[in-house]
Amino acid sequence: MRRNGLSKYDAPLRIQFEWGQEAFKRGKLTCPIDSNTMQAREWQRGWDTAYHVNLQKVLQDEQARARS
Repeated sequence: MRRNGLSKYDAPLRIQFEWGQEAFKRGKLTCPIDSNTMQAREWQRGWDTAYHVNLQKVLQDEQARARS
């Protein structure tokens, strides 16, 4: 383990991706990272991934309700 609880295998971009997913779950719409960086793009990718996963769940629930 290294400083800040990170091992040498933890990539910082993975962390920003996870931050983006958490931001979606908490309802945050804006990225706290400078928009012209790779970290901001990874944050956005995480947010978008969480959005699409949630969208699929909503659509499945609607289809199940329509069948009932």
